[in-house]
Amino acid sequence: MNSSSTSRGEHGKVLLLWDIDRTLIYVGEVDRTAYREAFEEVVGRPATRFPARGTGMTMPRAVRGLLLDNGVSDADAEYLLPWMLKAVPERLAAHEVDVRRDGVLMPGAREAAAAVADDGRFVPAVVTGNLEPNARLKLRVFGLDRYLDADAGAYVSDDEHRPALVAIAQRRAEERYGERFTRDNTVIVGDSLEDVRTGVEGGARVVGVAAGRTSAAALREAGADAVLPDLTDVERLLTAADPYR
Repeated sequence: MNSSSTSRGEHGKVLLLWDIDRTLIYVGEVDRTAYREAFEEVVGRPATRFPARGTGMTMPRAVRGLLLDNGVSDADAEYLLPWMLKAVPERLAAHEVDVRRDGVLMPGAREAAAAVADDGRFVPAVVTGNLEPNARLKLRVFGLDRYLDADAGAYVSDDEHRPALVAIAQRRAEERYGERFTRDNTVIVGDSLEDVRTGVEGGARVVGVAAGRTSAAALREAGADAVLPDLTDVERLLTAADPYR
C-alpha cells in the first residue's frame, strides 16, 4: 500500500476497515483445531466444548469462554488466558498448510478487496476480532495482504474491547496517511452483529455483508448503514462504502 495522501475534490479519503472471518475468508475447522491443541497444551487435557461459530466474538472472549466451558475455574481461567493467547497463534501457524488447503475466500472477496485498493477514494485496512498474528497469517495465505494496509488496522491484540479498535485504526491511519478519520469517513465492512456493534459504538459507519451466519434483516436491525448479500457486486460495495456518494 502507498502511504501518500491524495484528496478528491473537497473530500479526503475514506478509511475502509475490513473484517476478516466470514467477510473475506473462512478457514473452516482450522481455527477450531488451533483452539483444541492450545487448550490441551496449556490445560493438560482435551476440551469437549468449543465457542459458537460465526458470531464475530473476539479471540480473547472466545478463549476465556473455552476455558470456563470446559471446567476451568474463573481464577484459573484468568491466569491461563495469556498462555492460551500465546499458544493459539503458534498452533494456527503450525497449520498454515491446512489454512491454505481447507480455507476459502468468501464469494467476491478477492475482487472486492482489489477494487477497494485500486479506488482512489479509500484507505483499506482491517479491524478484526483476531489476534494480529492470526489475522496477518490468514490475509497472507490468501494473498489479500497486498490489497490492504495491515499496519493501519487494529486487532484484539491492541484492545480486547472491540469497539475501541476503531479509534486505534483511525489513529494509525492518520499517522500513515496524514488525514483525520472520524465516524463520517470511516466504514467497517463485516458480516456479524459484533461488526455492527463495533461501528455503532466505536465510531464508524457499517456495511453489513449477509454472506456469513447473520441475516440481512438482523444486520439492518442492529444498525448497519447498508447491507449487501455478499461481495460479488463490486460497484454496489464501492457505492455503499462511500459516505460522499
